[in-house]
Amino acid sequence: MDLPLQYPTVRRDESVVDNYHGVDVPDPYRWLENPDAEEVKEFVQKQMNLTESVLKTCDAREKLREKITKLLDNPTYGTPFRRGDKYFYFHNTGLQPQAVLYVQDSLDGKAEVLLDPNELSEDGSVSLNTFAVSVDAKYLAYALSFSGSDWVTIKVMRVDNKTVEPDTLSWVKFAIISWTHDSKGFFYSTFPAPEEGEKLEAGMETSTVLNHQLYYHLVGTDQSEDILCWKDPDYPKSLYSAKVTEDGKYVLLYCTESVSENKFYYCDMSTLPNGLEGHKGQKDLLPFVKLVDNFDASYDAIANDDTVFTFLTNKDAPKNKLIRVDLKEPSSWTDVVQEAEKDVLESAVAVNGNQIIVCYLSDVKNVLQLRDLQTGSLLHHLPIDIGTVYEISARRKDSTVFIKFANFLTPAIIYQCNLGTELPDMKVFRELVIPQFDRTDFLVNQVFFHSKDGTRIPMFIVSRKNILLDGSHPCLLYGYGGFNFSVKSSFSSIRIVLLRHLGAIFCIANIRGGGEYGEEWHKAGSCAQKQNSFDDFISAAEYLVSAGYTQPRKLCIEGGSHGGLLVGACINQRPDLFGCALAHVGVMDMLRFHKFTMGSLCTFEVGCSDKKEEFHWLVKYSPLHNVRRPWEKSPDQPSQYPATMLLTADHDDRVVPLHTLKFLATLQYVLCTSLEKSPQTNPIIGRIERKAGHGGGMPTQKVINEAADQYSFMAKMVGQSWID
Repeated sequence: MDLPLQYPTVRRDESVVDNYHGVDVPDPYRWLENPDAEEVKEFVQKQMNLTESVLKTCDAREKLREKITKLLDNPTYGTPFRRGDKYFYFHNTGLQPQAVLYVQDSLDGKAEVLLDPNELSEDGSVSLNTFAVSVDAKYLAYALSFSGSDWVTIKVMRVDNKTVEPDTLSWVKFAIISWTHDSKGFFYSTFPAPEEGEKLEAGMETSTVLNHQLYYHLVGTDQSEDILCWKDPDYPKSLYSAKVTEDGKYVLLYCTESVSENKFYYCDMSTLPNGLEGHKGQKDLLPFVKLVDNFDASYDAIANDDTVFTFLTNKDAPKNKLIRVDLKEPSSWTDVVQEAEKDVLESAVAVNGNQIIVCYLSDVKNVLQLRDLQTGSLLHHLPIDIGTVYEISARRKDSTVFIKFANFLTPAIIYQCNLGTELPDMKVFRELVIPQFDRTDFLVNQVFFHSKDGTRIPMFIVSRKNILLDGSHPCLLYGYGGFNFSVKSSFSSIRIVLLRHLGAIFCIANIRGGGEYGEEWHKAGSCAQKQNSFDDFISAAEYLVSAGYTQPRKLCIEGGSHGGLLVGACINQRPDLFGCALAHVGVMDMLRFHKFTMGSLCTFEVGCSDKKEEFHWLVKYSPLHNVRRPWEKSPDQPSQYPATMLLTADHDDRVVPLHTLKFLATLQYVLCTSLEKSPQTNPIIGRIERKAGHGGGMPTQKVINEAADQYSFMAKMVGQSWID
């Protein structure tokens, strides 16, 4: 910046001190945890004003907005799926705030709009969260999110005449909708609704959520009459989801407390004396049989032939395998497809009667195989390019399968695969074409570097062709590293604009904590081993500098949610290594995160400060508690934090905004406002989005505006001019 920023004066309450297992920890910005307080609203407004004053000086802002809008203004399609005798798919003409759900009688038949979320709000802030079409395509049950909140309202529509039924299920969260085959109703899960006195606007509350429960809703009845099917007060952190098997006989119950383990129960609905309807008004829960009643591994049912079930599991197989059990002999499990030596078995879909399509992850690139469901033997390799399989759409009885694919330089392709022929027949069904984009201008490399402890880490590097490795390029390094989630190749019009018009290099570091190499890779970056994730990311940055791709002042790091934590921790640990940082909806207070909304449900990943040993893990890297003045370490070589933008949204009820607000206030105080003359001239600002949540369902225009703001800030901070 040309002149030092004038940061708002923010009250500090030095009297707030918590004692964790004998260690005093001050929390002077505890008051920022109340989103309804006028003082907090004033803080937010002042920060927004400050941020806007900075963004007005960013020359690339309007150019980015214009170019991103132009590249996004192309029609996109979702993968078709079949229910009854109809096909359904999503479509966005280009710049519509939300994608629209269409229905057609055949693949080449006339498509009609079934549900258009854009008609439900003027600003596009109402989005479709989840949905399910009944097996006979009679009904659509759909969950609407308002302003990006995780709380949703479920409605029911008749597909034939598009009539919306009176059914309204309010205050539903983390629900998977699954219809019974008689189309009389569906299963869904939710938490107890907030008490009347606690109710803020959905998405604005901070109170913790516990005691998930499973319900069954009969179409045409009031929500108060819904049948409580399962709850377990002994496990308040468990999340429940139900799925009706393809034969319609069983409802399967998944009980999870982490991303890598679940209990598995089942209920044979044919044994209910009077069916589910007869259970209405009864106090007893459904008579689920507990096939797996401990959290020792994950179990995902792929298919069943009556009582014989096939599962995808990581039981004694950190890279996953397929196993089989007969419910009549629950202690006898056999392998169907054994664990691969190197590749991770990500998913399996039963198709064409007695076949399965299995999707492997091999060095962060997907590979597809067609196998025999009964024997597990390999039948065919399905030809796809190097990249990512996003969806495999088919039922077990279908011989036609739709596969959605993309990579860094290939916008979405939907393949139609016919398995009814001797050899699988793959052809392009739909393809996203962007006339303004020429993939031959760009290059993708995958490199491997070594982390601090010698572990070999993969990284994708996307750039223009024939760049000189002279350290002159701005570089955007992205990471996540948590919850067993793999960050794979994907196409982004926004990133193409950065590569083309800012001369940027885009990189993804596949750090530990993710699922890129299975459960062992995940565990190596979680709980007591969390520092490995930060070390991996820092080593990625050091590699990019040493290899000549960029230099520290031109290197920007970015991450969201758990990746926001990653960015926050890394700017504390190595402020000298980066020129800019973009942290989205990050978990920044690692000592109190479990006290808000769904934070307590995530302690399996990082630990909880209520436990002494885990407190000592967390306090060492919690972004809020490790802000230091780097120039005090080396007065002879003063350095400062990188230019930093912290991004959050007012309706984020997954990682509540208080994390960002407290970290922002702390950074500004320690680095900028508590000294008469501070070496910190790089700006520390916050961008707070209105009527948005954790990221899901954000309308297109908000996506464009956010990208223009953050990347024009990046361009200015790393000293990069616009390239026409």
